[in-house]
Amino acid sequence: MTSWFIALRIARREARRAKGRSAMVVAMIALPVLALSFAAASYDMFRLRPAEQADREMGAADARLRWDHTGPVVQEPRGNGWSGEGSPVTQPFTEREVLAALPAGSRIIPALENYTEFRTAGGIGSIGVQGLDVRDPLTEGLVTLLEGRAPASAGEVALTPQAADRLGTEIGGTIQNPDRTRSWTVTGLVEFPDSLYETAVFLPETMPARPSPSGGSAGWLWDAPGPVDWDQVKQLNQRGIIVSSRAVFLHPPPESETPEMFRTSGVDAEALGIGGLVAGLAILEIVLLAGPAFAVGARRRRRDLGLIAANGGTPAHLRRIVLADGVVLGTLGAAAGLVIGIAAAFLTRPLLEEHFVNQRAGGYRVFPLALAGIAVLAVGTGLLAALVPAFTAARGDVVAALTGRRGSVRSRKRWLVAGLALTGVGAAVTVLGARRTDINMLLAGLILGELGLVLCTPALVGLIARLGRVLPLAPRIALRDTARNRAASAPAIAAVMAAVAGSVALGVVLTAEQDRNDARYHAGLPSGNALIQYQYRQAQTEPGKPEQAPDLERVAAIARATFPTVATAPLAEVTCPAGTPNDVYCGLSPRVPAGRECPWADEVGTLGAEEQRKARQDPRCVLDSGWQSVGYGMAVAGPDALPGLTAATGDDLATARAALAAGGVVVGDPRFVEDGKVTLEIYDASQQSGTTAVRDLAKLPTVVVPAYAVSTGLPAFGGIILSSGAVEAAKLSHRPSGLVVSTSRMPTSAEQDRLTAGLRELDAALYTSVEHGPSQRSDPMLLVLAAAAGLITLGAAGIATGLAAADGRADLSTLAAVGASPGYGGGCR
Repeated sequence: MTSWFIALRIARREARRAKGRSAMVVAMIALPVLALSFAAASYDMFRLRPAEQADREMGAADARLRWDHTGPVVQEPRGNGWSGEGSPVTQPFTEREVLAALPAGSRIIPALENYTEFRTAGGIGSIGVQGLDVRDPLTEGLVTLLEGRAPASAGEVALTPQAADRLGTEIGGTIQNPDRTRSWTVTGLVEFPDSLYETAVFLPETMPARPSPSGGSAGWLWDAPGPVDWDQVKQLNQRGIIVSSRAVFLHPPPESETPEMFRTSGVDAEALGIGGLVAGLAILEIVLLAGPAFAVGARRRRRDLGLIAANGGTPAHLRRIVLADGVVLGTLGAAAGLVIGIAAAFLTRPLLEEHFVNQRAGGYRVFPLALAGIAVLAVGTGLLAALVPAFTAARGDVVAALTGRRGSVRSRKRWLVAGLALTGVGAAVTVLGARRTDINMLLAGLILGELGLVLCTPALVGLIARLGRVLPLAPRIALRDTARNRAASAPAIAAVMAAVAGSVALGVVLTAEQDRNDARYHAGLPSGNALIQYQYRQAQTEPGKPEQAPDLERVAAIARATFPTVATAPLAEVTCPAGTPNDVYCGLSPRVPAGRECPWADEVGTLGAEEQRKARQDPRCVLDSGWQSVGYGMAVAGPDALPGLTAATGDDLATARAALAAGGVVVGDPRFVEDGKVTLEIYDASQQSGTTAVRDLAKLPTVVVPAYAVSTGLPAFGGIILSSGAVEAAKLSHRPSGLVVSTSRMPTSAEQDRLTAGLRELDAALYTSVEHGPSQRSDPMLLVLAAAAGLITLGAAGIATGLAAADGRADLSTLAAVGASPGYGGGCR
């Protein structure tokens, strides 16, 4: 221990003497520690404790209730998932009915949620609304009053700051419904800590757009006479009531009492594997970052170490002296990284809350256990980083150290062979993991590949250095110096390589995630285009008095005045023959030709393994599992509507227009088209004895019309486009349904609000859908990790360059002494 104390004293003295090199080593260790401590502290702040989660969901109440089923339900202990045996309720239960199902002495208040439209700063838009009496003590924790006072009457409302900005108002101002027949005075600003979105809060009994079976959510906050335990929750489940109980949040039932469908599988092996591999990558990165600095420090102290060896110092003494550098500088790096990481997490908390997580953190916390582990990791990796320089110094030639000869300039072939082998194995494991979508195998392959490249780096440095003879002076000197000091340069290069590999890997993950999301999304219209549709609402009970859609010319004029409109084209929808009531459905649908149908379509759920394999490989059985936010299903349109609906171009567009002009149809799936024609099934419910559905699809009448499947523009547009001739051939009718609007760019939210407002003034049954494309959201944690990887990459490159400059200071001084300009010094680094 005495020799260790002496070594630590020497290391402390050396750190004070070589402040620049020590600062770089501390920075190299602190950089990953900063990123890890920032992530740990941020995670702990946003990881809500059970009591905090209960406050967010039920305020100060003992429980929150929902009664959506007429029969018994089985729920997850916290109420986040459930399964009902009965049918959904058709009429919300009253407060008296709910109280009758609860113990005596209970008190409940409504907690309602829905969406509705208001006049915004730009026109008309939809925001969330809640029916909640903010004055009641039971709402404490669920909602926070920021300014002003809570609504106390039917004509008052409180807004979140986000909603106030969208609606263009403030405390004392007013908001209006779309047709300006109702208005509410804004009495205060509120915040829902669990949801930082646009929300308006009304008294429950005066809330516009109250929840119904078709939309919204109706619940109650329950002030119970005592704690609501798991047994009481299960009793209420038998009546169809779903319960989120504070007592269950704080004291969850054992796994054996949890319904089987909601039981967890125990330890998440994948999460543990990912955590271990990420920790391994972090250790590798720190070792590679700090290793060159310790190697440079050991080489600069070769004469001192040689003198110690010449005066009786053993190799163990020399190792301890160099290892003590790792302990001292690792401790300093850990302390600096922890302090800066925690400070950064605290300072950026509001930014993360409002722009990434969209909810308030639980509090200022630092995750002490994780930080302790990170500190131990930093000191331990400091020791690991100094390990190779320590053993190299202990085995060094004393005479060479005292005479100042340079280190090894040759690479051992066995390290090159081992590196190539590891790189090959890592690549194979990565490919196999990607094919199996096994994240643990994927990361393991990445680590093996990086280790292999690290072992190959010295040989690569020597190979590249041979190119120096054809380069100008500055890069030639830089390559020569790099090749002569491979013990320091190779780890530095490997560190930058590893950091870049991490950044690229995360970039690939983010890009792949977005591409997967994009691939599942099927655009219904070209990006930025819009559908303006009219919702027919009156039943045609009197033949000869059909409901009339608004004048589409006026609709088009409103679109041109409020939207970045390039062109508009009218659309129509298929209807039953004249004289049929509007509540009877009629329509057309393309039929897949007999030879192109999936032969296993009627046997789903009963296929054996071999049949399932064949079905998956059969292109006729491809099931489209994607989704879209805008679509028209089936539209009757003229040739002028094709560019706005499909974005088809060139000869493809010309052929599609000809098909419509000839009384045919245009589809996006070529499987429907056979010999230039398509068979349309006629759904004419008016001929089915008053029923509104046909049960035997094989008996549906059909009509054959010309058809064309577009191949340019959208890969699969939102439906089938019918000509009026095709509808007439089926002996059906059609009526105006709206417009397709082609735009010059993506409309803004304000422009969409203005269009909605203009249309609403013309007719309340007009509504708009804009094709915004797939969501561009990514996992915030991946974005944080990508930013951290980018920071480490830049930091590693900068620190390694600074280290090289410090190591080559003597050579730069020699160059300056023989007349080199300052520019050569910068070029050599």
